[in-house]
Amino acid sequence: MFRKVKSLEQLFRDMQGLGGQVSVAYKDLCLFPDVQLLAGFKMPKFDLYDGHGNPVAHLRGFYSKMRGAGRKDELLMAYFSESLSGSALEWYTRQDHGRWYAWDDLAQAFACHFQYNLEIILDRLSLTKIDKKHNENFRKYDFRWREQAARVDPPMKESELVDYFLQALEPAYYGHLVSTIGKFFNEVVKMGGMVEEGLKLNKIMSYSAIKATTQVIQSGTGGVIGKKKKEGVATIDSGAWFGPKGSPHHYNQL
Repeated sequence: MFRKVKSLEQLFRDMQGLGGQVSVAYKDLCLFPDVQLLAGFKMPKFDLYDGHGNPVAHLRGFYSKMRGAGRKDELLMAYFSESLSGSALEWYTRQDHGRWYAWDDLAQAFACHFQYNLEIILDRLSLTKIDKKHNENFRKYDFRWREQAARVDPPMKESELVDYFLQALEPAYYGHLVSTIGKFFNEVVKMGGMVEEGLKLNKIMSYSAIKATTQVIQSGTGGVIGKKKKEGVATIDSGAWFGPKGSPHHYNQL
């Protein structure tokens, strides 16, 4: 009797879930509890889809890596979540999996839900607004930028890629790479990596440092420069100035 009561209490908790909303029972968390991997099948490492990018391309990549599953629908459906992350994984866990009778049902639902990624058509101007992230190295930024550039229709020529890529760069890079106009895109990327290293090693002055130095010079308040400027003004007020070799020359004040 005691065990029966405990079992009923556990069943009630499972039905209620966390806060009366989510069940943490095994049968609810494991979407395909009866699916078993084939003998000798090694789970591949998937490229994770987070809800951004081409969903059809992701499905194609998933198919390719699951060839060892013997084209069994239940295996494809059970392990598709292993290739998802972020909002895509959240979408998957919220679905009523009872509506998916075959792999094609799941694939169709997935492609339809994330189809909006294909409907967002980039134009050339939008490429200039893709900024380099703070902790992103130049190579990764280049790869991310080119991924988006590849979606522009009609396709861009090599010279256009260089022009619009340079416009997207922050001043620290643009100032050093503007001379690469007319070169191949890969050459621009290679030089961008060199500029990045130069900035890290302080061999190249950043735009913000140049701007700050320029402001100090223009205001005349920067240490020795400011003192020299003030000394020059005092000398002129006294009615004398020094020529190239240091000999004093006098003039008559008006």
